Amino acid sequence: MDSALTRPQLVHWRTAIFTIFAVTGLGFASWASRLPAVKQELATDDFGIGVLLFVAGAASIVGLTLANIIVARWGARRGMLVTLLSFGIGVAVAGLGVQFAHSYALTAVGLAFMGLGMSATDVMMNVEAAAVEQAFGRTLMPLFHAFFSIGTVIGAGVGIAMAAWGVGVAWHLWAAAAIVLLAGLGALAYVPTREITHDDDAPVATRRERFAEAVAVWRDPRTYAIGAIMLGMAFAEGSANDWLTIAVVDGHDQTQATGAIALTVFSVAMTLFRILGGPMVDRIGRVWSLRILAVTAGVGLVMFILAPNLPIAFVGVALWGAGASLGFPLGMSAAADDPSKAAASVSAAATIGYLAFLCGPPVLGWISHQIGILNTLWIIVALIAMSGFASGAAKPIAGSKVGAGHH
Repeated sequence: MDSALTRPQLVHWRTAIFTIFAVTGLGFASWASRLPAVKQELATDDFGIGVLLFVAGAASIVGLTLANIIVARWGARRGMLVTLLSFGIGVAVAGLGVQFAHSYALTAVGLAFMGLGMSATDVMMNVEAAAVEQAFGRTLMPLFHAFFSIGTVIGAGVGIAMAAWGVGVAWHLWAAAAIVLLAGLGALAYVPTREITHDDDAPVATRRERFAEAVAVWRDPRTYAIGAIMLGMAFAEGSANDWLTIAVVDGHDQTQATGAIALTVFSVAMTLFRILGGPMVDRIGRVWSLRILAVTAGVGLVMFILAPNLPIAFVGVALWGAGASLGFPLGMSAAADDPSKAAASVSAAATIGYLAFLCGPPVLGWISHQIGILNTLWIIVALIAMSGFASGAAKPIAGSKVGAGHH
């Protein structure tokens, strides 16, 4: 059984998971922000960069699959020790491959470790975040995801500065890797060993039960209903990250700088609502929050697609970002409602959501090649509507202290 934690221990635990979310975002954005320099150093073309991104994406899917097994066998805390190492070392190896070895193959190996470590860490930090949220008894998951967003903004901002100052890719990525490893692994020291996140030294029989539990959760209809919520909102978020700038340039005939501003508006709206969303959920409940935000995202995206001028397009982008902000974290919260199977359920929900993130953009790219980018975005409107209709599945189960709301 888990022993009760003191208030300072709970606060340290929460701060530690905030830190892991932030450094994961920082590490990822540090790599992504230097892609033009990577392309130049490796003397490759867009197709070559695409293959590198595919390697990272494929490794990420492997990481998602392994995460469930790792949590069942070793728990989230010990699992993150290994996966954060994989992530940080992968970032460092990619930097070495780009600047000093000028090796496409070594860069790809680094990205494979980075992708595997990042996706597996993502699942486990969400398992921990869900446990923290249940321990505090109020909605905190959106705030955890806001820290990831803040990490990506810092990582991208530093990347812009590094590129402007002519700092080599390796030196930049090694510094980022050092921050990931020092801050991330340091934070783990404040994460308690808890049965709820499978960190205890369970006997073999119990571990077998946990493996069975991890498989059984895929036979629960609620898993797929929560997955539908997260799938729609993961597409809404992921499509903006990958295609919004192109939609502004190619769809609305604007400059690349205007496209970058639109993506910034989206990211700021999403981050702000993740910071502010918890109290709203605790007030009106998880289900109504998801329904209202699905309508907000859908209306915003329709405004963007049909916008006759730039101001209306930007208002649409802001509504799209705000509406898409809470679907993913609240899906995680809903999956964690039953403490007895929280780790397995959160792992399954995270897997569905991250598969949408990873597989969605390439699929949308192929479709947009056939029918144009603005027409393709109508598919996202339909997926957002699906997410809204599935929102009832996020209703807290009996006994859950999080997400019921009060008037």
